[in-house]
Amino acid sequence: MYVCLCKNVTDHRIRGAVEDGARSWREVQQVTGCGTQCGKCAGIGKDITREAIRDELRASAEGLAYAV
Repeated sequence: MYVCLCKNVTDHRIRGAVEDGARSWREVQQVTGCGTQCGKCAGIGKDITREAIRDELRASAEGLAYAV
């Protein structure tokens, strides 16, 4: 889905930025340009960024071994 029409940014591109190491909305903005022109997409962009970061952290935590 397109999130930012001004910069042609999709939710997949935001998630890709997080997968590539972005760990904040500011970093996602720097990589994608999302929310840097008119700003109407910033709210949904931030939500998608938070969700993607949470999913990345959850996936990395699942790979950890815990002592029993």
